[in-house]
Amino acid sequence: MALLRLRITGSEDDARAITDLLQSIEGIEHVEETDDLMPHMDDDDSSSAGLSDDIGPGIHELEVEVGNDYTAQRVRDAVQELALELDVFVEYERDEG
Repeated sequence: MALLRLRITGSEDDARAITDLLQSIEGIEHVEETDDLMPHMDDDDSSSAGLSDDIGPGIHELEVEVGNDYTAQRVRDAVQELALELDVFVEYERDEG
């Protein structure tokens, strides 16, 4: 079983659309959004303390468990096609698991 990590630069709706797509692909074991699991390490003395962090697109991280390499490639192909359609940026990191 392989674990794919995806980082999506786009809106909440974009991330939701990609998550929905992933859940529809046969061979996907599990899809989980993993961003914001760690506490923010904002420095109270920073010049940006208290400023809004919602300027520009958001970052969304997903972990996707796939059963085999064929399914992992299907995930990459499908997500790439949807990302082009939505005009979002997707990065991949793959761990063997």
